[in-house]
Amino acid sequence: MRKNIFVRSIAAISGIVMLAGLAACGDNTASTTSSNGSSSDTTKSEPISGNFQGAGASSQQAAVEAWVAGFQGTNPDAKIAYNPTGSGAGVTTFLTGATAWAGSDKALASDEVSKSEAVCASGAAFDVPVYISPIAVVFNLKGISDAGKHINMDASTIAKIFDGKITKWNDPAIADQNKDLKLPDTAITVVHRSDKSGTTQNFVSYFKDAAPNDWSYDLSENWPNSVGQGAKGTSGVISTVQQADGTIGYADFSQVGKLGTVAVKVGDSYNEISAEGGSKVIEDSKLDESATGDNRVVVKINHETTAKGAYPIVLVSYMIACPAYKDTKTAEFVKSWLTYVTSDEGQKTAQDAAGSAPLPSSLTSKVTKSIEAIKTK
Repeated sequence: MRKNIFVRSIAAISGIVMLAGLAACGDNTASTTSSNGSSSDTTKSEPISGNFQGAGASSQQAAVEAWVAGFQGTNPDAKIAYNPTGSGAGVTTFLTGATAWAGSDKALASDEVSKSEAVCASGAAFDVPVYISPIAVVFNLKGISDAGKHINMDASTIAKIFDGKITKWNDPAIADQNKDLKLPDTAITVVHRSDKSGTTQNFVSYFKDAAPNDWSYDLSENWPNSVGQGAKGTSGVISTVQQADGTIGYADFSQVGKLGTVAVKVGDSYNEISAEGGSKVIEDSKLDESATGDNRVVVKINHETTAKGAYPIVLVSYMIACPAYKDTKTAEFVKSWLTYVTSDEGQKTAQDAAGSAPLPSSLTSKVTKSIEAIKTK
């Protein structure tokens, strides 16, 4: 199924615009209106029509396709396009007012919150988590990945590889953790994102927390060193890793396909990547108290978790929106769109299509409150 998802993502990057109906469940059913009934009072019951655009994280693309497809037939006159340009580019575009929402694998920075005041009709933009997925450390190594085998690594080893300090696949640091594998004397080629990417920031933040002595770079959406080669977007990383023996990179779990993946050490165990493992990390995490601003729901990921079965390299991907829009139709669209995406149905849709983990119940009530605050009049 992942292979099909990858193919669909490439099609989307080529500019396919999908027609979709917008789910009316956020505005037309009692279960999703606010307790005081304001949602039903301020939104239309008839299908929404118009053109609506978003841009941002390529990690969300498979899920976005599924969410849009879930709306088809309900609101056939609503046209929705999502351009997976990357988190940084998506937020930049949103801050120009060119898109209704942005997808991002990192929460808004304080200066971005301030800049959004010029775009929103009132107040500043907010971010809510919509997509939780592990970040896979993917590799292409003859005799290992093509045999369906995992390679065990701890945080220090992964960090040293991506910093160019470990350059051979049979280096003792790798071999000592994989005594059952015969690792070749093949050179390691690192593949990283060339574009500004929230996936990159999530990936290296794991090093900062779990292997601070082996990763000295500041957190950034840009790749911080000159090791290896860059590729644009999640699909670019996957494609590049697929092309050559000895390559290693990082990508959203939904797009791994048949590449090998690293089992990451947590406590005394090596845990293989899974949506369930990613969910366990988020359940063992807290909200980021430093994320100031109204209606923001930002997770501080606990990369040092010791929870059984947890996979610690995980991203929480957000949708970014305004609490009020200058155009009423856009406000109605965004409120309904976010309501559907974060609903049980929407989360199940993403899980089936992209292998993501559903939002934990500890977050859903906070997310719903933020979305209900969007003004539609």
